[in-house]
Amino acid sequence: MRTITLEEHFATPAYMDGPGRQLKAQAERARAHPEAAFGLTNLVDRLCDLDDLRIRDMDAAGIDAQVLSITSPGTEQLPPAEAQAVARETNDALAAAVRRHPTRFAGFAALPMAVPDAAAAELERAIRQLGFRGAVINGHIQGRYLDDPHFWPVLECAQSLKAPIHLHPTQPPAPVVETSYTGNFSAALTAQLAIAGWGWHIETAIHVIRAILGGVFDRFPELQLIVGHLGEGLPFMLQRMDAVMGQGVTRLQRPIGAYLRENVHYTFSGFNYIPPFLNLLLEVGVERIMFSADYPYASMEEARAFLERLPVSPADRERIAHGNAERLLGL
Repeated sequence: MRTITLEEHFATPAYMDGPGRQLKAQAERARAHPEAAFGLTNLVDRLCDLDDLRIRDMDAAGIDAQVLSITSPGTEQLPPAEAQAVARETNDALAAAVRRHPTRFAGFAALPMAVPDAAAAELERAIRQLGFRGAVINGHIQGRYLDDPHFWPVLECAQSLKAPIHLHPTQPPAPVVETSYTGNFSAALTAQLAIAGWGWHIETAIHVIRAILGGVFDRFPELQLIVGHLGEGLPFMLQRMDAVMGQGVTRLQRPIGAYLRENVHYTFSGFNYIPPFLNLLLEVGVERIMFSADYPYASMEEARAFLERLPVSPADRERIAHGNAERLLGL
């Protein structure tokens, strides 16, 4: 069975010294305290290796191909000039790796979203010249979301190119962290609650809901998003949103659930849990679910084992493992 994973991360040394410097500092601290490292000690090496080390890890786990995207925080919080430079440099580095290993890697483009016209131009370059399969947007853009028409030139370009957008989590805006995630507990716990423990996922779900309610998919009906973590809680709330925010309230062309079933695809990305998988399967159907591991932040071996124990038919396992990604991305 062929396996393609879709939320797999990379970086370059220059990126780690720039936008990724906070993550690099975390990894360096982890080297000094391996007992509390949570897998960070070799993180930078694995992010920056797009050759032998990564391919050995893939082979050991039984992963045939990875679709790579720049690791968070990406370019979305950068000033315009730096965002444009970082996007172009990292896309060129990724394109070189795909050329070296065309059967093992494919790419999602980083975009300088602070400058929508430049982001649309970079997306077109990435798809038409570099052969990428879509783009990644790492959450809000300095507190602004994709329902803002300011960003719609990028979405128009993505639709015209048939380029899916992987909407990856980022930390909520600082005022949200202060209001909702800071409480009668430690700063360290606040940090985890605001990211992997809760905030990343709710923030991404809200971003998708805002895009729907803001009319993004009525304006761009063929646009496709990809979200991870078995839907970021959206499948659980799908029927509730339809019940309390019907078309009489939203004034949209379709129910909210229709957009979640027709304009969004979903991956695992480290959520190797059967109950939320079944919720996602029942709400959106097997054709919308795709394999991922979230490497190097999560284990490819564990993701591969989870894929094998899914309570689905062999044909549906094949769809999740590779068929849906091949269809969506033209792989």
